[in-house]
Amino acid sequence: MKKILIGIIVLALAAFAVDKFFFAKPGNENASQPKKQPLAISKNSGAFNDSFEQLLGSYFSLKDAIANYDTARANAAAKEMVVFADSLKTNEIKGDSAGDIRKTAEDFSGTISGSAKGLQGEPDLTKKKREFQMISEALYNLIRTVRYDRQKLYHQHCPMAFGDNEEAWWISNSNKIDNPYLGRKHPKYKAAMADCGDITDSLDFSK
Repeated sequence: MKKILIGIIVLALAAFAVDKFFFAKPGNENASQPKKQPLAISKNSGAFNDSFEQLLGSYFSLKDAIANYDTARANAAAKEMVVFADSLKTNEIKGDSAGDIRKTAEDFSGTISGSAKGLQGEPDLTKKKREFQMISEALYNLIRTVRYDRQKLYHQHCPMAFGDNEEAWWISNSNKIDNPYLGRKHPKYKAAMADCGDITDSLDFSK
């Protein structure tokens, strides 16, 4: 009798197992798992990144021209920068359903464009450097706003950009200091102060 009861129990357990694993209702298998949450910030499109790289390229050309005290090249780079700032594809920014990032990005790119135009109209190199300072700070804030993530960039600092006590900043794609404010042809220091400065922030949104 005991053997019969044990056999009945084994058969019942086997039937329960078959029903659970082979005839379970769809959807029940994930009932206890938490739902996946959408990403808070998505990557920007290739079209946006391409347009942003053009803007960065013109900025680095401008930085090098100022470092070399080359006003003609600085004007040419600033002219390109106006075009790239005005045509920045802010409509391709992703993860911005409310449009706040786009609006802020457009404000900063407008500042860059306006200062680049102002730089072209300044005959004096020191005044061009003032406009370059405005461009650099607007670009720094623009990079952080759109979270540009194709390369690591550095916010660098000169403690004596306009005299001994007036500081300024710029953006670099290298952690090496190549100071555009003091430059390589400074009337007093020549190239001796070209490596003067420090890194105040690194921008790496690829992680």
